[in-house]
Amino acid sequence: MYGDAATIRRILTETGDTWAVVGLSTNPGRAAYGVAAVLQRFGKRVVPVHPKAETVHGEQGYPSLAAIPFPVDVVDVFVNSDLAGPVADEAVAIGAKAVWFQLGVIDEAAYDRTRAAGLEMTMDRCPAIEIPLLD
Repeated sequence: MYGDAATIRRILTETGDTWAVVGLSTNPGRAAYGVAAVLQRFGKRVVPVHPKAETVHGEQGYPSLAAIPFPVDVVDVFVNSDLAGPVADEAVAIGAKAVWFQLGVIDEAAYDRTRAAGLEMTMDRCPAIEIPLLD
């Protein structure tokens, strides 16, 4: 299973509070926008990653994970499944501790590569749904 409760809990509580949200833009109609706001309410620093590098929710955006000039703990991925694998590989390359593929984002080969590199990972789950369930 790609979203077991123990892994989800570790990512949300033990990996750190800096979350790069890939696909986050200023469009309030996109799921990433709302999820990022929930993460902020729960104390996470949200770093927008989008080609436009827009500032979102008061945080400076960057065009890629590699462009972020500070450590990232979790990479939250809001791109289509066919684009998600390279993002997971980039997360490994920058030294992230975990990768989170959002609802509907599934790439089993990327999951296997990311786990083999020593990162925590979950797929097809949403942190905005999971984090309020923590006690």
